[in-house]
Amino acid sequence: MSQDVVPLARILPERRTAASGVTLSRRVLSPRQKAAVIVRYLLTEGTSLPIASLPEHMQAALAEQMGQMRLIDRVTLDEVVGEFLSELESVGLSFPGGIEGALSMMDGHISQSAASRLRRMASVSSKVDPWERIVALPVDRLLPILADEAAEVGAVMLSKLPVTKAAEILGRLPGDRARRVAYAVSMTGKVDPETVRRIGAALLAELDNQPLRAFDTGPVERVGAILNVSPSLTREDVLLGLEAEDADFAAEVRRAIFTFVHLPIRLNPRDAPKVTRLVEQPVLVTALAAAIGKPDLEEAAEFLLANISQRLAQGLREEMATRGKVKDKDAEEAMTAIITAIRTLEASGEISLIHPEDA
Repeated sequence: MSQDVVPLARILPERRTAASGVTLSRRVLSPRQKAAVIVRYLLTEGTSLPIASLPEHMQAALAEQMGQMRLIDRVTLDEVVGEFLSELESVGLSFPGGIEGALSMMDGHISQSAASRLRRMASVSSKVDPWERIVALPVDRLLPILADEAAEVGAVMLSKLPVTKAAEILGRLPGDRARRVAYAVSMTGKVDPETVRRIGAALLAELDNQPLRAFDTGPVERVGAILNVSPSLTREDVLLGLEAEDADFAAEVRRAIFTFVHLPIRLNPRDAPKVTRLVEQPVLVTALAAAIGKPDLEEAAEFLLANISQRLAQGLREEMATRGKVKDKDAEEAMTAIITAIRTLEASGEISLIHPEDA
């Protein structure tokens, strides 16, 4: 027996086979040793394992265990692999592992305050990598932190984020601030891992201590969404009132409003067929017929007709010609139905509206 095998054979208990009573020097491995065997075997077979997604203390324990082991005989390997496969086949239910995975699974079934408290408690533990949560946060949550913290802290955050997300955040910072943070990255070469972990823990605590928001969207978006489906007279009356009270807020609301008249500048031409498929044809005919003869509305109607199949457009034009006069109430309801369909497609991710500033 090789020198590598002998020490392990001495410290592991021997197993006696029930059939022959012969004593064999077959190893009884601990769960951690078995895990090391499985990982080593899968790596040998060329399997890509997401070991980096494990908490750092588990990665360290696995590496240490693999560093302590030497040779495993084929019989032991077969037994460990067989036991592993048997356990996999017997699994009836699995849990995500970790508090963040549990909270993601329970999203919508647990209050925000309870979730926030659990996250704060988890971030205190030195075994939890705070950057796992930070890198998963949306840019809008990270941007205020990066704008307010010291440039050196911002440099560490940029270095930990995925390249595409870091580039997006850097592009949204004011020019002078972006240059200072980018320069600070050059000074992060000698920062030790524990310092990076403590910075992440402090940032995560700051993010978790931010007051909970009662609404998912801002006031501009909420007012704009309401006015989108309001009658035009009500919409204009409210906007005039807002302009008298707060001209800047009113201007932002006007940019957020998306009505039938905005179709040519906000809707991508290639998405027009998706909209017409979602709206019933009589509703389309009512909206389009009501728009004819009204300059702004007619432009929107022609935009829709020009970007769908010519066969469908011709059929709609023929029905529009026989539709007759459309009541204002019916016209508003039909146009609102088209806008609602567009918003539904946008919410589902099937289309993307053109931003007002880009338009």
